[in-house]
Amino acid sequence: MLTHIADALPLVLTWHMAAVILASSAFGLFVGAVPGLSATMATAMLVPITFFMDPVPAIAAIVTTAAMAIFASDIPAALVRIPGTAASAAYIGDLNALMRKGQVTRALGISVTASAIGGIFGSLVLMVAAPQLAIISLNFTSDEYFFLALLGLSAAVMLGTGSILKSLMSLAFGLMIASIGMDTTSGYPRYTFGMTSLLDGVAFVPALIGMFAIPELIRTFVNRDVVAPVAPVGNPLRMFTGVGRLLWRSKVNLLRGSGIGTIIGILPGAGSDIGSWISYAVSKRFSKTPEEYGKGSQTGLVEACAANNSALSGAYVPAMVFGIPGDSITAIVIGVLYVKGLNPGPMVFLTSGDMIMAIFLVFLIANLLIVPLGLLAIALSSQVLRVSKLTLAPLILGFCIAGSYSIDSSASGIVIMLVLGVFAYLMEENGFPVAPAILGIVMGLLVERNFVTSLIKADGSILGFFDRPIAVGLACLVLVVWITPVVLWWNRRRARVSA
Repeated sequence: MLTHIADALPLVLTWHMAAVILASSAFGLFVGAVPGLSATMATAMLVPITFFMDPVPAIAAIVTTAAMAIFASDIPAALVRIPGTAASAAYIGDLNALMRKGQVTRALGISVTASAIGGIFGSLVLMVAAPQLAIISLNFTSDEYFFLALLGLSAAVMLGTGSILKSLMSLAFGLMIASIGMDTTSGYPRYTFGMTSLLDGVAFVPALIGMFAIPELIRTFVNRDVVAPVAPVGNPLRMFTGVGRLLWRSKVNLLRGSGIGTIIGILPGAGSDIGSWISYAVSKRFSKTPEEYGKGSQTGLVEACAANNSALSGAYVPAMVFGIPGDSITAIVIGVLYVKGLNPGPMVFLTSGDMIMAIFLVFLIANLLIVPLGLLAIALSSQVLRVSKLTLAPLILGFCIAGSYSIDSSASGIVIMLVLGVFAYLMEENGFPVAPAILGIVMGLLVERNFVTSLIKADGSILGFFDRPIAVGLACLVLVVWITPVVLWWNRRRARVSA
């Protein structure tokens, strides 16, 4: 790892990389601070620009944008009670309560500091754990990869919020989209309806752009949201007053939130949204003053904000090592890596170790920059929050069209974007989560290819999947993920009956 760090430093410490990181930081802070524009949408909008960049700057732009947007989503949550992303919704009550008490500057100081520390913690875990897991995964066969992909899909459904049935239906929709194109075994076209543009399957990047950006645009045009009044921020230079003492008193919360966020991020399909909710719930459970949570708890803020950015780093572990997205942002990153020829998996650490380590170093730099650039974003927040989403909508739509067309210079990419975007809007309006569908599109071929390969090796016997110890262990994990919701439902049912 030390050798790769020495090779990676010249790739990171350049004026070109500095310009990319600063520009993407400003973009991420702006998008994150506008209510309703998520970090995932920001990274999806960056995809067409990354086509004209080298691999390391391209991924660096996405990494930096996501890290800044996740933090910046706390700004509208505190000032106008509208979370920029779902991750901020876990502690929006505390942010807003501190704002009503006249402590909004302190609340944002806690947010920016804890987010930076959590992100640095997750980045260090990523740098240490990913190469070690890559060495272990070199011994994986199609059996292990099949169960690992199945675990990712199962976790995305079971760990998500809302109805498990609707999550399963969303996943099935994504798997159906993934099955379009040439059969991986026979080479026979499936569900192409005679269209040559679908022989290679549904283009991944237009699908991502459409399913993340188009629903937001449709809601913007339909609802025509009115810009909410912005609370006064005060002097941003005072936002660190007393924060150091608070973080020292809450060091257990800070470490626990960073750890929980990283572990949740590593779980395929979980991401920072679930990480912040679980971390906040754990913090309240072990707090001596749980009645303060939701009413301005500063320790709850510390733990949940640390989990936000640490989960963002943790999600890159399965993405880089196994090619399985940890969240929707890393799903986009995997698509960009494939375009750049850096196929995610254990071999990329051997063939392009310097580039991978350069990307990990960017994680550290981006999270260190959260503090100074976050201070600037908070100072300018009153101006940013007055920008109407309706004003930005034509620009965002232009980015979406350009990005979808630039994949293969074909109008089919634009059609895919629009069709799947409308489907995603209808799904979200009826309570169907989009994330399982995205993971189904990304991982559908991986599951099918490894399943068929294992069946061929075992002459059609299902027992062949359980010949190897690691495969058996992963199969048991999948079984636990499947059984846990049933057990929880049964316990709740018994509790209601006994009551």
